[in-house]
Amino acid sequence: MKAAMFQGANKPLLIDDVEIDRPRDHEVLVRVKACGVCHSDLHYVKGLVPMKIPTLLGHEAAGVVEEVGNLVSNVKPGDHVIALSVIYCGQCDQCVSGNPSSCVNRESTRRRDDEKPRTTWRGQKVTPVSDGGAFAEKMLGHENSFVKIPDDMPYDRAALIGCAVTTGAGSVLNHAQVKPGTSVAVFGCGGIGLSAIQGARIAGALQIIAVDTFESKLAMARRLGATHTVDASSSDAVKEIQKITGGKGVDYSFEAVGLKKTGEQCIQSLGVRGMATLIGMVPAGQKLEIEPGWIIGGARFVTGCVLGSNRFRIDAPRYVEYYRQGRLNLDEMVTRHCRLDEIDDAFKLMDGGDLVRSVVMFD
Repeated sequence: MKAAMFQGANKPLLIDDVEIDRPRDHEVLVRVKACGVCHSDLHYVKGLVPMKIPTLLGHEAAGVVEEVGNLVSNVKPGDHVIALSVIYCGQCDQCVSGNPSSCVNRESTRRRDDEKPRTTWRGQKVTPVSDGGAFAEKMLGHENSFVKIPDDMPYDRAALIGCAVTTGAGSVLNHAQVKPGTSVAVFGCGGIGLSAIQGARIAGALQIIAVDTFESKLAMARRLGATHTVDASSSDAVKEIQKITGGKGVDYSFEAVGLKKTGEQCIQSLGVRGMATLIGMVPAGQKLEIEPGWIIGGARFVTGCVLGSNRFRIDAPRYVEYYRQGRLNLDEMVTRHCRLDEIDDAFKLMDGGDLVRSVVMFD
């Protein structure tokens, strides 16, 4: 199969032939139809997060099941599926307690070192990032990686549910559990931030404040549910949020950029007993500075969230139905389609802030 191989930070991805095995017990082989270009992958490309090579990026995918191994029970050949970017075992304490996104035994879903690798490139084992590897014509993974969706769900829209929607909307609906009538601030209006804004709208938040440095993204945030917007390129975001909320600060805030500055502003924008949820992937080695007395005195909460604290087999079909009902707008979030050999251009456009999501289309 053809795949876009990651060869190291700040190097172009190489389109090359990659060998993929047939599925074994509990494994599923999927022909990829669409894969979103996520900001997390950009961190690897720019070297902000270390990654061993060779590897395959791409984790926000949708496709068709081509073959299944023995003991697979949740999908069959011909099924349309969404891929989950962070796998879960289903058996550890966290999984059985209802927290599969915090699974502590993901290794059990992968092949052992003494087994034939699922994917190889020029004789070397390829370890896909986040159990994904969807910048390729096919992906092979554990059955828990995939959830069946209706055949009429567009692949490019479905792909976004695999990461952006699950992470953004999930952080609001599952993790923070935003209550109706409350105030919300979202820092960053990329795919994850816009999904968080839509999650806040679905949850019934009264004030939804979108913060970004690009007017085009703020305009989209307004169309998708933001009641107020703050242009952080020309104003102090925290001060503007204080003005909007009458000096109270917000009940909930979400950081969807992955920067030190926005992480700190996310926390500083909180009102008394407010909750800040950090979603963005902060570059390795960076630390946030907060005032402990301010956190303690206001009984404020600071929490991290992995992939929207999802229960993927429950959540993904719900997001599909929200889309089909017109309550979750995925159409505007897909701002560009491209081919696999245009992947480097997609990263450049994302880094420049010119778009929300490029989606790599196959076939």
